[in-house]
Amino acid sequence: MDQPKLERLLRLIQLLVGNRRSTFELAERLDCSQKTVQRYIDTIQNAGFVVEYHRRGVPFLSTNQGSLKDISDLVHFSPEEAYLLRVAIDSINDDTALKQNLKKKLYNLYNYPWLADIIVKPEQGENVQRLIEAISDERCVILRDYRSSNSNRVNDRQVEPYKFTTNYQQVWCYEPSSQTCKMFKISRIETVEILDKPWEYKDRHADARIDVFRISAESYIGTVIMQLNLRAYNLLVEEYPLSEQHITAGGNNVHLFNCPVCSYEGPGRFVMGLFNDVQILGDDHFISFIRQKISNLHP
Repeated sequence: MDQPKLERLLRLIQLLVGNRRSTFELAERLDCSQKTVQRYIDTIQNAGFVVEYHRRGVPFLSTNQGSLKDISDLVHFSPEEAYLLRVAIDSINDDTALKQNLKKKLYNLYNYPWLADIIVKPEQGENVQRLIEAISDERCVILRDYRSSNSNRVNDRQVEPYKFTTNYQQVWCYEPSSQTCKMFKISRIETVEILDKPWEYKDRHADARIDVFRISAESYIGTVIMQLNLRAYNLLVEEYPLSEQHITAGGNNVHLFNCPVCSYEGPGRFVMGLFNDVQILGDDHFISFIRQKISNLHP
């Protein structure tokens, strides 16, 4: 099998995970005939994958044998996993072509848009693909029947989507009606409708932040500074690997953590669970936040 055919076959495997497209739509996506798609499906089945069909004849990879989990584990890295792999690759002494190729492959694999076909739930895949298309074309969308926890309402939201968070769980959008950048959870969107309307407020699309505690916000709210003993250091790095980039070692197994955060909730939960192993040095707002948490425990 020559390379173009092999690439098309692998692409079809990716598309079949949680697939909701007909063989005709798959053929259009792969730029081939429906007969070719069916031949590829036969090849996939002969290789041991289980391909089933919805009532409308839509093929999809069965997860009964754990194939979905296995494929997802193989092709996607979380930020923490990507960081640990990069550290491991950087530990190679020689600056060889092999080392550079490994880093390039890691970067490409982590950023390819088709990962959305694999890592999101099947019922959310179509909405994610429409959002990817809208972001690429810089078009406005309507998030139909969005279920908001903040307002406790279900309504339509016209927005300009511009960036996903990790694993396509949320999408950053600019909402003209409120003139603010907001993060919308994919799981709370009923459907996505792409409008024939280009972005009008691209200059207001704020770069979203995600801190080491995996909390997202439009900007950082402060900087947390903590002195950690060896136990706290080990647990922090094990649970939040990206935190290691913000830790400096001191004497007597003491470590200093100094890092900007999007919310005090993440570090707050860590401190409350290891109160005797952490000394909070700043900032003042975080100190007040922890004091309030403690006072709430003793009304």
